[in-house]
Amino acid sequence: MSLAKPSLEMLRALTDENVLRALMEEGRLTRAEIAARTGISKPTVSDSVRRLSEAGLLADTGERTTGRGRVGTYYSLAADTGAALVASISPDGVVAEAVDAFGAVTARAEVGLGRAPGPQATARALTEAVARVRPRVHGRLRTAVVSAADPVDRATGRLVHLPDAPFLVGDLDPAEVLAGPVDGAVLVDNDINWAARAERATGCALGVDDFVYVHLGEGLGCAVVTDAEVRRGHHGLAGEIAHLYTAGPRGRAMPFIEVFAELGLRRAASTAIDVDALLGAALGDSATARWTRGALARAVGGVLAAAVALADPRLIVLGGLWGAEPGIAEAIRAHFAELPRSVPVAAAQVAEPALAGARARAVEVLRTAIITTPRPEPSA
Repeated sequence: MSLAKPSLEMLRALTDENVLRALMEEGRLTRAEIAARTGISKPTVSDSVRRLSEAGLLADTGERTTGRGRVGTYYSLAADTGAALVASISPDGVVAEAVDAFGAVTARAEVGLGRAPGPQATARALTEAVARVRPRVHGRLRTAVVSAADPVDRATGRLVHLPDAPFLVGDLDPAEVLAGPVDGAVLVDNDINWAARAERATGCALGVDDFVYVHLGEGLGCAVVTDAEVRRGHHGLAGEIAHLYTAGPRGRAMPFIEVFAELGLRRAASTAIDVDALLGAALGDSATARWTRGALARAVGGVLAAAVALADPRLIVLGGLWGAEPGIAEAIRAHFAELPRSVPVAAAQVAEPALAGARARAVEVLRTAIITTPRPEPSA
């Protein structure tokens, strides 16, 4: 049975996609350079450049090649093809960025936020941060990707208030808040999941398909990556490790979050870990510091052992303000290496990992939105 031949419309669409992706990767190219990079003939590339220019997606940069031979014209994406919004919601405040299709951050704004702000104050801060960024964007905000330090419901994208969560935003719907300034889809996920994606893309888990990212900071979190995908669970709450039972400071089993209460390392009237106090207590060569490091290593080791038993990772990544601190990370690594099913443990490497992961996804979605922009019908 013979296969149906691709239609002319399909061939044009594939050519246009290849041309656009080449320009998104390189920034600017001549038609001859596009042909060389894509393997598409020069006449076909020229037809595509004409179509995309008529559709308002490409623009002549005004720059020309120099030297011997025929002068070439440099093309790039049109300035008004739009941008993606990247937003982070955390105890440090709200950060909003505009990112273009080349992956460059073209605008950034930060708005402060308290540790238990509630949904209304958080919505106002998010709205204000976006309002500061929006005037510096040429064209539309075609999509948004949001990183939140609270759990995120997988089906709705709303933030979830779990018992004893240190950052109390409550029932916030980021997609609803961003419905005005953003034209397209709004993707929301937990900050640890975005951090894990960033580590796999450019960090210590580069190319690793099966690993567990454990965040140890003011809050406690975990992302499970299997077959190169973050596993979010039925409700999106996979990796909430705060209430997982582990070894307490004196050998008694207790929820992970309670270990820090026993050690006197939680903030007053909060379940948030006092990172400054923890670092002060655990670092150094005193007997007290060594005992504290040992207690932390045993508690974290119990969590890592559970992760290995359930997820069978190739690697464990330690991130967070104190999890990746060399002295503490080494104590955790040494204790964990003595357990029956140990796997390699590495310290996270990516700066602002949650934003980095969300930013990379935003660029992917933005590029797809530009590539699939409706075009006018070709003239006869």
